[in-house]
Amino acid sequence: MKKLLVFIIPLMLFSCNGNAQKKETASQEYEVTKTDEQWKAELSEGEYRILRKGDTERAFTSPLNDIDEPGTFVCAACGNPLYKTKYKFDSGTGWPSFDRPIDDAVSYGRNTSFGYEDNEVHCARCGGHLGHVFEDGPRKTTGKRHCINGLAMEFIPEGE
Repeated sequence: MKKLLVFIIPLMLFSCNGNAQKKETASQEYEVTKTDEQWKAELSEGEYRILRKGDTERAFTSPLNDIDEPGTFVCAACGNPLYKTKYKFDSGTGWPSFDRPIDDAVSYGRNTSFGYEDNEVHCARCGGHLGHVFEDGPRKTTGKRHCINGLAMEFIPEGE
């Protein structure tokens, strides 16, 4: 019986890491493409980790959480306009949150690497990882919550 358990337990562990748990990779072509070395040279360490490697910043660390003046949030990697302040709301999660992006500004990918499915949000121009979109946003508008890493964006006040 012990020999059987020694065989079955590792088999079960490896079978849990099947295709359903693997992150889907985008085969999409982007207008702005650079080598990994070029991205590393142009972005800060934190921006690189988030935008190019899909990492997440710690909650409540972004100064973009407090911005409520009119303007546009743009991709920190390529300057693509992503979100308007008028669609920003305080979700209480610790990350800048929006109920919708600017039209055609983002693309979506599926990620099941944590055992549940979520929708990744990417910059439609350079493919940079921005954050995730969830279905728990404001019901009076879209019902969506684009939970976006502050390091993935820069803010441009209206009129600049």
